[in-house]
Amino acid sequence: MTRSQKKEGSISDIFTSLNPDGFGKAALPDRFIDLKKSLWNAGLVQSWRDVLGELEVATSELLTFGGTQVIPRISYEELKGGLSKSLAEEIKRVGSVVVTGAVPKEEALGWKRSIQEYASLNKDRVKGFPANDIQVYELYNTKPQLLARTHPAILHTQAALLALWHTGTSSSNISLSTPISYSDRLRIRQPGDASFKLGPHVDGGSVEKWEDPGFRAYYAKILGGGSGWREHDSFDAGSRTLVKGDLYETANQCSIFRPFQGWTALSNTGPGEGTLRVFPNLQLSTAYTLLRPFFRPRNASSSSSFDAEDWVPDLESSAFPGSMPGNTQEYTDGTHPHLRLKEAMVEIGRVEAGDQVFWHCDTIHSVESFHGGKTDSSVLYIPAVPLTLQNADYLRDQRIAFEQGIPPPDFPGGEGESQCQGRATKEDALGLSLEGRRALGYAEFVAGEGLDEGFVREVNRVLGF
Repeated sequence: MTRSQKKEGSISDIFTSLNPDGFGKAALPDRFIDLKKSLWNAGLVQSWRDVLGELEVATSELLTFGGTQVIPRISYEELKGGLSKSLAEEIKRVGSVVVTGAVPKEEALGWKRSIQEYASLNKDRVKGFPANDIQVYELYNTKPQLLARTHPAILHTQAALLALWHTGTSSSNISLSTPISYSDRLRIRQPGDASFKLGPHVDGGSVEKWEDPGFRAYYAKILGGGSGWREHDSFDAGSRTLVKGDLYETANQCSIFRPFQGWTALSNTGPGEGTLRVFPNLQLSTAYTLLRPFFRPRNASSSSSFDAEDWVPDLESSAFPGSMPGNTQEYTDGTHPHLRLKEAMVEIGRVEAGDQVFWHCDTIHSVESFHGGKTDSSVLYIPAVPLTLQNADYLRDQRIAFEQGIPPPDFPGGEGESQCQGRATKEDALGLSLEGRRALGYAEFVAGEGLDEGFVREVNRVLGF
């Protein structure tokens, strides 16, 4: 059965920083008190003490030595030779990476020009945020997006990064070497824009991280207390594939296994020009996120203290700081003071058109609140997504939406681009390479090279082959 469309809307519906009037106006229901109590164990006190101590050191180092240089970078030419062990470990520690030169600069700039022409041709039908001066477009089905999602270098980059994950005992139900397409929006942010200011957040659910049994299994080491948080494996695909990040089935909420979010640059941009910022310590930020709801400051004056004695267990309130059902997990200095967000969030550095940026699905990230550059800051949102049965099920429905010209299943619904002139069509998809057609769900997968025969048979059945 195919998914039904989500309600119409825009990217602002799920972000506090874009829609502050719609967030946090009421306390969470009392059932969240029961949830806290059911997850509580005395070992979390030691975990909290350890994490606060580690965060004080890590954030102090970032404040002293931080900067764009802490974000791993590799050229596409180097990537083709394989990730070194040291770089792989650094990417896993930081949670993000910049890959330069995958797409020729002129090709990427050509994509942008084509998109701008498409938007101009269909200006009465194109929607986005903000509605009166669009910076983020609700466009999913342009021909350049189709070409970018199936570009050989982009697919190869995705496969290389997906290899950082491991599958454990579930290897027959997933292929980390087989990236598939997940259709998303695009951004063409103009100089001087201050509207598209995404605050620090993690996508893929908020309270779901504690509510959903799959998430609880994935975070079991952290929630188990003691020093277990140090053993949490952020790259365990076997357990991550079992989570349900869209319990509330809201628009803009990712419903599949998306190990890395990402974008491909359509312009040259850098710090101060409306670019991406990340918190560059995946393990610590993840552990802190999961532990934070269980503790409150002893008094208002200790709300930013790193001394664990200034914090006490909070099991009688329904508070899950920065969390709201159906939204992203959001962070502010008030909700998560120990992250020192204003100083410790790091820009991803200078990029040129055709470069790619990827970040782990649990990496805290934001977008600079003001674009102070002189030219547009533009990207296509293209994540790294592997072939799984769940993802194949979504790919089938995404394919149906594409053919109808409407938004993909996870995104705000409506007529989308169905009446737009010059949008990409099934015929365009069928004219792509075999690898590209497979990524879009238009060609059968074959067994071999890590693809189990039974798994391939089931994937092809789901896709209708």
